[in-house]
Amino acid sequence: MNPRAGVLFAAGALLAGTVTALPASASPAPQTPTTTPADDPTTRPAAPVIWKSCGSTRYPRLECGMLKVPLDHADPKSRTISLALSRVPHTAKTSQGPLLVNPGGPGGSGLGMAGFVAASLPPKLAAQYDVIGFDPRGVGRSEPALNCRPGHFEPVRHASVPLDAATESAALERARGFAEACGTKYGALLRHIDTVSAAQDLDAIRRALGAERVNYFGYSYGTYLGAVYARLYPERVRRFVLDSMVDPKGVWYRGNLAQDFAFDTRHKAFMAWVAEHDAAYGLGTDPAAVEAAWYRMRDELRSVPAGDKVGPAELEDTYLPGGYYNGYWPQLAEAFAAYVNEKDTAPLIGAYEDLGASDASDDNGYSVYASVQCRDAAWPRDWRVWRADNWLAHAKAPFSTWNNAWYNAPCAFWPVEPRTPVDVTNAEVPPMLLFQATDDAATPYEGGVSLHRAVGGSRLVVEEGGGNHAVTLGGNTCLDAHLVRYLESGTVPRAAEGSGEADAVCPALPGPQPAPAKKAAKSRAVPAPAPATGGAALHRLLGHRH
Repeated sequence: MNPRAGVLFAAGALLAGTVTALPASASPAPQTPTTTPADDPTTRPAAPVIWKSCGSTRYPRLECGMLKVPLDHADPKSRTISLALSRVPHTAKTSQGPLLVNPGGPGGSGLGMAGFVAASLPPKLAAQYDVIGFDPRGVGRSEPALNCRPGHFEPVRHASVPLDAATESAALERARGFAEACGTKYGALLRHIDTVSAAQDLDAIRRALGAERVNYFGYSYGTYLGAVYARLYPERVRRFVLDSMVDPKGVWYRGNLAQDFAFDTRHKAFMAWVAEHDAAYGLGTDPAAVEAAWYRMRDELRSVPAGDKVGPAELEDTYLPGGYYNGYWPQLAEAFAAYVNEKDTAPLIGAYEDLGASDASDDNGYSVYASVQCRDAAWPRDWRVWRADNWLAHAKAPFSTWNNAWYNAPCAFWPVEPRTPVDVTNAEVPPMLLFQATDDAATPYEGGVSLHRAVGGSRLVVEEGGGNHAVTLGGNTCLDAHLVRYLESGTVPRAAEGSGEADAVCPALPGPQPAPAKKAAKSRAVPAPAPATGGAALHRLLGHRH
């Protein structure tokens, strides 16, 4: 959806340098001409990156640099653009090469990922890699950085659910206006903001780093970017970690509809958690009744937005992060309870400002998100198709279906024709390590299975009962043990016979607990954000709607 998501080992034996084959039932489809690089990239000259210190108190060894790449990789002599890079250099005597890291999106800034990943891995392991973060084309400090229509998400927007023709018409014009603004402002540039171009940029980074092969660690949309890279450059793949997989068969219209059901299920899990902790929140012990109270809150905000900031659309924006990470549940539950029980809107406004409000970086991220998703694959151009599909989904999944529909609606009017999606089926790469939570809403479990089946030799580690999106380096020691072993030596788990799709299974972390009573009293007018440690630090870095 959007740019803004004990140790149970199986014995490990395969090394990432081994080439494995797909099962006989899954042969690779021929690559479409639109996704084949124009020439052998190894023949192009590589200008090295000039690194300069840009360290912070938290990441003192961080370095930054810029890399020029062709806007159109099929025409290396065309206009160039610049990619912003960050690096934590290796310190071990023997290096395992560059480890490129990506936080998802599309549209997510990756500069901060290098420091986080280097600091989160065991020091001895991190010392073996040059951990490389980057802002993909169009994002953040890369040049040019897109911002189609500043302030597109300023409150208060029209309610998401189009209960009348006037609301639907206004929302449609808003989506059409965004698409037209992108076309007017960026013109032909939009033809080159897509996943294939971003994957070609990854190979340009590899060449600039002087690496024969590349290691890669991607979350969410970063899993699709990694899979596309591996299809285009299989001989350049060394060790690839993909966490929370995009279903390559759902790119992108059907994938977003699938998310609507998954986020609704996750929202119901949150409502059940609130009911379980009735002593803290006083909203009752019946999950259905608690959920009904949430929808009454949304209906009331349609008439009277909280603080002239939080209407129904902003409320959905505020509670959507809870579908990505349950560490936000206590803060969201307090805001919910304060509104229902005390008619106090201050905690709700505070939660919106902390978790749901957009700024200039979000405007940039959304501009790239729309540009990539609308260009990557065909979307329906007939709004009647969208209307029918989203009302059907809303009937079963009313939490965020229409919010998500309007988020993606510019693709119905996009000024650039779509590409043909890359078939990521792959039998030519070393074993990849895949991680997936069973109850992930942003990238539902079926997508992890789909990518696992498509990439021959891949290994799938499942967090059983986990509902968070992006699960490694978030505090689950079982998952992280698999990650560390793979990055150390290329060792992947070998599935036990009869274990199903999973090659290894880890139990989910315990759920969150309500804030202490002394923090949940009247002083909650400004609710405290989740502490920036463990999973909270990861999710603050990744953002939501990735």
